Amino acid sequence: MKVALVQTNPTIGDIAGNTRRVLEGLQHAAAAGAQLAVFPEQTIIGYPAKDFLLREDVIERNLAALEQIAAHATDVAAIVGFAERNQQAFGRPLYNAAALVHDGRVLARWRKRLLPIYDVFDEVRYFESAGPQSVFDFAGVRLGVTVCEDMWSNEEMMGQPLYACDPVRELAEAGAAVLFNISASPYFLGKHEIRVDLIRSRARKNHVPIMFVNQVGGNDEQLFDGGSCVVDAHGDLVGQARAFARDLLLVDLDDLSATRREPYPTGPANLCDALVMGLRDYVHKCGFRSAVIGLSGGIDSAVVAVVAAEALGNENVHTVAMPSRYSSDHSISDAQALAKNLGVRFSIIEIEPMHAAFERSLQPHFAGSESGIAEENIQARSRGVILMALSNKFGSLLLTTGNKSELAVGYCTLYGDMAGGLAVISDVPKTMVYQLAEHMNERAGRELIPRNIITKPPSAELKPDQTDQDSLPPYEVLDEILERYEVRLESPAQIVAAGFDEQVVTDVIRKMQTSEYKRQQAAQGLKVTSRAFGFGRRMPIAARYPR
Repeated sequence: MKVALVQTNPTIGDIAGNTRRVLEGLQHAAAAGAQLAVFPEQTIIGYPAKDFLLREDVIERNLAALEQIAAHATDVAAIVGFAERNQQAFGRPLYNAAALVHDGRVLARWRKRLLPIYDVFDEVRYFESAGPQSVFDFAGVRLGVTVCEDMWSNEEMMGQPLYACDPVRELAEAGAAVLFNISASPYFLGKHEIRVDLIRSRARKNHVPIMFVNQVGGNDEQLFDGGSCVVDAHGDLVGQARAFARDLLLVDLDDLSATRREPYPTGPANLCDALVMGLRDYVHKCGFRSAVIGLSGGIDSAVVAVVAAEALGNENVHTVAMPSRYSSDHSISDAQALAKNLGVRFSIIEIEPMHAAFERSLQPHFAGSESGIAEENIQARSRGVILMALSNKFGSLLLTTGNKSELAVGYCTLYGDMAGGLAVISDVPKTMVYQLAEHMNERAGRELIPRNIITKPPSAELKPDQTDQDSLPPYEVLDEILERYEVRLESPAQIVAAGFDEQVVTDVIRKMQTSEYKRQQAAQGLKVTSRAFGFGRRMPIAARYPR
């Protein structure tokens, strides 16, 4: 039997559009000679649907779409992810389910048993956990189907089991000749390697081939990288679909080794592809066609501009330089050179008149106090007003350009440089921003981002001769402290014991803790690391932190 693993990019709630994509996948699978097409988790509604799942009309349309797919699954059968009603008298109202449909009928159903509630997941809010599932004979092959997290009960990789049951082992022991795992497994840097190692371990331990089909695309902050794959019963990776793109991977169950195996991008290329995909999907799925960016002449806005030009097309990107009395000449010339290299629209709007007007209006009220951050932030907020005006006037999405390091310690201005609709690199540490810039130039085969942007000291240019290191430690030090404290959850004492200056560590953590209120007002960001400042991180604002 030949199987098509169909890697789709759904839009959450677009049941008609998602169904159309499934039907197109069936046509392509039939043309490729497949007898069975397998689609990702919650294909019909899209993942994560969040509180759409509370709406009865959404569930009803999702069930009607399953019937429509079943009616079209004639030449090729399909395994499709959907939301199934829980008919029991207790429990939550839905199951996260998969259905095998053929010739207008539902032949078999499998329900998700393991419901994750960590990081970005909150499935217990919507779904009931299922009991043991069964294998099903189709076209002479005994199939077992698991849904995403059902794969992750693995003591070997996790150190201890995350769950009390193991759906993969149970289906293998029930005689499954092949196991399918339909997933919407979110991306972060290094996740694909973890995922493949897990699947290989599961296949090897249970002596059964595993076929993993993953969602692709961006849905809000969550990115899905595809990379659907096939692992044989020995645990060898024998096939792999494309990353960050829709794809159909044809698999011959009688000859797994003949499966196509696409390379998975690594390093900065991996991150760049993820950001481009995430920005493109966010803009288009939200109904925008273009973007506007404040181009400062610094490396952060330069990297965002490159991502935007690739994701949306250079004709759909408007960059704006907004010099103040403190802006250096090279800020304008570097921004202009970058815009020319990218072929994007470039405008210059001076903020000095409004800056001076604000100062005049506030002068009687600020009299007798020293000039400081309040006066500096007037400039950032003036720029925010200009950019939001352009966004409103022309229907372009304003992209913020702050990086994760700045957001962590509050080195950003509410309603100023934080204003916007999407924070493209808010989960990218500053040191990684430099790696991205170098990669972008290397990939372009030319100096796409002018060298001076990469080499000059970073500066907010809100006062004379200002640099970031007036307020922050070197970014190499800052990013390592943030990694230890926020990702590895090390205590301040542990970080100091690792060789970092105690005063620097204390200051960084203090800044981070007192900036929580800013982060919770920040624009939606694209999650690319294992712990982002977004939905998966839940911290109080009004709190006394242990020191």
